[in-house]
Amino acid sequence: MNIKQFEYKPLAHYSYAIVSNGEMAVIDPERDPKAYYDFAEKNNAKIVAVIETHPHADFVSSHLQIHKETGATIYNSVKLGADYPHNPFDDGDSITIGDILLEAINTPGHSPDSITIVATQADETALFTGDTLFIGDVGRPDLRENVGNMKAKREELAEMMYQSITTKFNHLPDNAIVYPAHGAGSLCGKNLSEANSSTLGNERLGNWAFKSQTKEAFMNTILDGQPFIPSYFGFDVDTNKAGAETLKVSIDSVPFKKDETATGLIVDIRDEADFKKGHLPGSINIMGVSETEKFETWLGAIVQPKEPFTLVVASEDQKDYILNRVAKIGYEKQLTQVITISEENLVETEKLDLVDFKENPENYTIIDIRNTSEVNEERFFDTAKSYPLNELRENANNIPTNKPVVVHCAGGYRSAAGSSILENILKNTTVFDLSEDINNFK
Repeated sequence: MNIKQFEYKPLAHYSYAIVSNGEMAVIDPERDPKAYYDFAEKNNAKIVAVIETHPHADFVSSHLQIHKETGATIYNSVKLGADYPHNPFDDGDSITIGDILLEAINTPGHSPDSITIVATQADETALFTGDTLFIGDVGRPDLRENVGNMKAKREELAEMMYQSITTKFNHLPDNAIVYPAHGAGSLCGKNLSEANSSTLGNERLGNWAFKSQTKEAFMNTILDGQPFIPSYFGFDVDTNKAGAETLKVSIDSVPFKKDETATGLIVDIRDEADFKKGHLPGSINIMGVSETEKFETWLGAIVQPKEPFTLVVASEDQKDYILNRVAKIGYEKQLTQVITISEENLVETEKLDLVDFKENPENYTIIDIRNTSEVNEERFFDTAKSYPLNELRENANNIPTNKPVVVHCAGGYRSAAGSSILENILKNTTVFDLSEDINNFK
């Protein structure tokens, strides 16, 4: 089988193309479909099918755009309640792509409408498991309590996942290749492997979910210790259920201005060193300069869906790049403008006296903005107060202001955002970013 895996690293997202005899299917596509079009052209194939394993929470899919531009049929579970043209794809349904048979298995657990796609050709089998089965883990069951066509409590979905894992894969061979929708770094599970594929046999041996255990033990494990849920997750489920607007049309409507100022919510994507030298009052520094930075996750965790904001870039050259990243989570619609800033009337961030902080930590209020699970695992300062970054804007006014505030995370990226948030809200308090100097305290 000719299978191509595409990876978008900032969201740890995998999507797929399957080609056979001039036909191609795309599975769980990201927002920009260009890579799939290029692959189809390279293989002299026509895209005839787009399959969604479920309405994704962490990114916006291009399934509707691909349908409009290529005529490909969209397939997904009838339980999804899709608002776009589609064919149902559930237990017992199948389609062919050239010589490859694609069959659907309903595998609820991450969501009530999740499916796994079984691809077979001769003695080869491939499983496209979406967010049901990951390498070393299974999908989290707590994202569909308030959104989507079908809502379900986390306990109900945990029980569904138990049934899916213990019954739905039993007829499939050990040599079946498992291709998940996410890898390590995704918030759609908690212990995902760095590996981008596996075999079903290896997962039966090494994945905790396949171990012999009671339903209660399974449910306790899957419900315990899941990571935080970014604000945008429910928004993206609904966006994917409706189908997103064509990417270029959507981002081309965002105006760009040079040497501009702004008020209201401002997100500055520049490197923290440039931000600290001078930024617009009220700016939040969510760095988005490189693909090693989880810009989309933190944009969608700090900024609420439909909340208008301005984006600051270092130069016009960054405009298209960052607009594409904003659109990955569907936030381009609430983006009022992209701007560069002049050198006038900027705010400079004060630099921490690291020697004084080391010698007199009691003279500072230390704010740890890591996730609760990280804090529970290891604390760097005994006196630090925990305020997770995704909740910081809502809880900032609870922070004591009788001392200068020092913000830290695990490596420096999040503390740039957290310190800038507190700098805006705690008006009469000096706020410092410990940044990468946190490494001196580990």
